[in-house]
Amino acid sequence: MGLFDRIGRLIKANINDLVSKAEDPEKILEQSIVDMQEDLVQLRQAVATAIATQKRTQKQFNQATSESNTWQQRAQLALQKGDESLAREALVRKKTHSETAGTLKTQLEAQTAQVDTLKKNLVALEGKISEAKTKKNMLKARANAAKANEQLQSSLNSLNATSSMAAFERMEEKVLQMEARSQAAAELAGAGLEQQFAQLEAGSNVDDELEAMKAQLTGGSISQGELPGAGETSSSSSSNSSKKAVDAELEELRSQLNQM
Repeated sequence: MGLFDRIGRLIKANINDLVSKAEDPEKILEQSIVDMQEDLVQLRQAVATAIATQKRTQKQFNQATSESNTWQQRAQLALQKGDESLAREALVRKKTHSETAGTLKTQLEAQTAQVDTLKKNLVALEGKISEAKTKKNMLKARANAAKANEQLQSSLNSLNATSSMAAFERMEEKVLQMEARSQAAAELAGAGLEQQFAQLEAGSNVDDELEAMKAQLTGGSISQGELPGAGETSSSSSSNSSKKAVDAELEELRSQLNQM
């Protein structure tokens, strides 16, 4: 392949690429309809011209046929009158008109076929234009939808690549972390509160039990002192013994409380 051929092909390829990129489907569809309508106008003019030519040829054929018949009748009349020379002349005229009529008949048949073909093409083109107009609106709507979707996807792609989206995602993660810390702190605070109340309840139970024991011991020592016939020695000994027992039990309770 020669250098100039390669350069020419490269130029054509680049031009075709530029044209393809510059083509707007909506504008091309509109222009295609306009072009087809112009073709329809030209085809209608051609049909009208062909029909006019056909009618003129038909008229000429009818006239030539009529003239041929007229000269045929004149030849017969001249022959009946005994004028053979005049009859011969009439037959020559008749032959001329007959040949003209034959030629015109051939032309008329060709023109009739041409008119029929043009009429069929006209009907087909009208149908194609009507179909194209219907499809044009649908294709324009599809093209607009595709263009809008392409712009949306482009916007989404550019949005994912920007730092703003990354910053938004970081802040979202930070909020989630703050919520998790807040929830953990609330759980810890609740646990500490439960433990404090448990200690208060335990201390209250011990104090109540201690007060109950003191009340029992106080009541027991009073009843012993009021017994009749009891001596001072036995009373003092019993009091010391009770006091030691209470102290021992109190010490044991204190020891238990310290171990808690």
